[in-house]
Amino acid sequence: MLRRRRPIARMATTAVVAGTAAHMGARSAQRHAAEAEPQYAEAEPQYADAPPPAPAAPAGVSSAQIDELKQLAELKDQGILTEEEFAAKKSQILGI
Repeated sequence: MLRRRRPIARMATTAVVAGTAAHMGARSAQRHAAEAEPQYAEAEPQYADAPPPAPAAPAGVSSAQIDELKQLAELKDQGILTEEEFAAKKSQILGI
């Protein structure tokens, strides 16, 4: 003779079945993504472990020119040079 299950037991069984299906679906999606990934890995190199590149000085700028520009920037910050004077002197130093 068959007995009807209690509603709580029915809900628990449904939850287990749904949870298992969701887990297996997610696992399948991960597996497919992992299989498809090597196709794109060749086209786009991964730089996750590489540090960001440090800003380098423009080519042809010597350390003496950089020091002079720093001094001019300090004078501009102190209010001794105006923005226009600073830009003109910077262009002259860099040869722009």
